Amino acid sequence: MRMKNLETNFSPTQRPRRNRKSEVIRSLVQETRLDITDFIFPLFVIEGSNKKIEVASMPGIYKFSSDLLLEEIASCVKIGLKSFVVFPNISDNLKTPFATESLNFDGLYLKTLIDIKKNFPDVCLMTDVALDPYSSDGHDGLVQNGKILNDETIEILCQMAIAQAKAGADIIGPSDMMDGRVGQIRKALDQNGFTETSIMSYTAKYASAFYGPFRDALDSAPKHGDKKTYQMNPANRKEALWEAELDFKEGADFLMVKPALAYLDIISDLSKSFPIPIAAYNVSGEYAMIKAAAQKGWLDGEKTMLESLLSIKRAGADIILSYFAKEVAELMHKVK
Repeated sequence: MRMKNLETNFSPTQRPRRNRKSEVIRSLVQETRLDITDFIFPLFVIEGSNKKIEVASMPGIYKFSSDLLLEEIASCVKIGLKSFVVFPNISDNLKTPFATESLNFDGLYLKTLIDIKKNFPDVCLMTDVALDPYSSDGHDGLVQNGKILNDETIEILCQMAIAQAKAGADIIGPSDMMDGRVGQIRKALDQNGFTETSIMSYTAKYASAFYGPFRDALDSAPKHGDKKTYQMNPANRKEALWEAELDFKEGADFLMVKPALAYLDIISDLSKSFPIPIAAYNVSGEYAMIKAAAQKGWLDGEKTMLESLLSIKRAGADIILSYFAKEVAELMHKVK
């Protein structure tokens, strides 16, 4: 059908579409941009040598023995990705109620951290401070009669933080959600000469259903019960501000929201309320959903990945921990 003699007296003064009329103009007015320096790449380390095992529920993500982990980091550094957080997959026979393996400098985790900083002194190395990778109970804290002990757990967390700082950690990441742990860890680090070691607090870590693939990767699911007595209720928003205020006053250098995509409002709230950098953890379930849909042909994986990461940045995150980090770095490296 032809359209003839189309006429209208309508003539708006403001036409936002003028700023969308070409790729160049759209780029000029773009408000939010992703840069590879925004990202921290989570890595999994396992026992042994020459091992590289794909995580079944996270296509493209692998568990590496420490020798191959160094090769993976080298490949990332070449394309501009220089910040990493490392998580250990500890053998069950080394797990105890008191997570003693977390303090073993001849063990997998601390030895790997030392090797990373020896080979890559200029990378930013973040660590994980919580009992669950080393605990025979699978919880982030000490368990007694089915209850998670707060204050007694913090004593172990402080020892872990000191050990990780000695091993070369640039940023300590308490992911346990015990009350008061940031202040005690800060005090312990300072008293042991690690005043330059930063703390990125898992401030608003929710009891989320999106963690499943991560727990599969590390075999770190709770052996009984759940984590709802210490991780936050997904229904609560104001509580995140309470947690953030406490962590800020206790000396956190960064505040983190975990997960990211279902909690963009929380990221925004913290970004508006606190003068320190806000991090967001784009968690394993968020990664797995996009990868699975892309494999089915239901979504364009690359476009969906970038849109979701942009949304996290737009909400106010200064830093994004994401399993997509290397993929994004490869894309940006190709553009350059």
